[in-house]
Amino acid sequence: MFNIVSGIFNIADLRKKLLFTLGMIILVRFGAHVPVAGIDTVKLANLFGQGNILNFLDLFTGGALMRFSVFAMGIVPYINASIIMQLLQVVIPQLEELAKEGEAGRKQISSYTRYLTVVLAAFQAFGMSFWLRGVMLEGYNFMFFLAGTMVALTAGATLIMWFSELITEKGIGNGASLIIFVGIVSRIPSYIGQTATLVKGGASLIGVIILAIAFLAMLVAIVIVQEGQRRINVQYAKRVVGRKMYGGQSTYIPLRINQGGVIPIIFASSVLLFPATIAQFIPNPAVQKIVGLLSPSGSLYLVFYFALIFFFTYFYTAITFNPNELAENIKKYGGFITGIRPGKPTAQYLEYTITRLTLVGATFLAVIAIIPSIVESLTHITSFQGLGSTSLLIVVGVALDLVRQIETHLVTRQYEGLLA
Repeated sequence: MFNIVSGIFNIADLRKKLLFTLGMIILVRFGAHVPVAGIDTVKLANLFGQGNILNFLDLFTGGALMRFSVFAMGIVPYINASIIMQLLQVVIPQLEELAKEGEAGRKQISSYTRYLTVVLAAFQAFGMSFWLRGVMLEGYNFMFFLAGTMVALTAGATLIMWFSELITEKGIGNGASLIIFVGIVSRIPSYIGQTATLVKGGASLIGVIILAIAFLAMLVAIVIVQEGQRRINVQYAKRVVGRKMYGGQSTYIPLRINQGGVIPIIFASSVLLFPATIAQFIPNPAVQKIVGLLSPSGSLYLVFYFALIFFFTYFYTAITFNPNELAENIKKYGGFITGIRPGKPTAQYLEYTITRLTLVGATFLAVIAIIPSIVESLTHITSFQGLGSTSLLIVVGVALDLVRQIETHLVTRQYEGLLA
């Protein structure tokens, strides 16, 4: 293991990427502790102590929302903007054509996503400013507070977006996912401390053990499903080019059970959080009732959560996996799936297979989403309420993706892999 770790830092390119990523994460964590001016911290702590949806939102910011720092909105506006742009590519032909234009088209769409992120961040910052006027310092001018908060939060969300893109481009891993990952992991020590306090206060130690076993079992199941794949055997015929013979080998196409990885979970969570966040800032009894239904403890939350997980799992698979293009490439290079004719039959077979695999993956994500709620209701241990199935799926998915990327660098340079 020591040789593997030393091998990581012996590779100049990989070492540079890791150190750059670490530097960006340090900047993100530093910004999470820089507060916005004009907030009464005692009143703010009392507001979060009421156990509303804000505690769930705070999980994705790594405590930045609870401190009401300049990074209080975290990466959520950028994720929401990305979701909206991907949905618009399906319904707007011009955007769909732009996405097919290669690198230039993707850069243009990325620019639109950044602009939309700033707009969403400004809108959300405006709502948060009005909502938090109740926890403003005594004698503080509201107009100054409104202007300062909007500028600070919008700039913070834009900076987070820039950091995530820099990590994706120059670091290692997906920047947005990694920022959420760090925010979730940073809260684990506080959850452990709260659990220890509950045990000292008379909570059942057996309940804590059951909760720990349940979380461990969920981690194992998530890893198995995230790494599970269906291998489609492909045979390539022999070809003679000049005096050389090519082909004749057998390979396979790895189709993952959960093709979308952690992306559907992040998208589903962000979509649920966005309307609930906006509604939280509107002091209307009817709106607050809707907020209660859509909160993580509400009756409608799991229903919409299940539906969105299924939708985004199939949606993300549809935009990332093209069976017709794959079948054409297999045919082009003289390959065929054993027992399946090349061309359209191959595309139909791949589509049928990926549809069944996606159903299994989406069902697993939906079922595992309710397990923490069931375990908490049985054990009455709520200190890990923030670290639910959503958080575990994100943590495991991002960790596995990070390990795979590091292992790719090691294997290509003839080092032993991390999982070898």
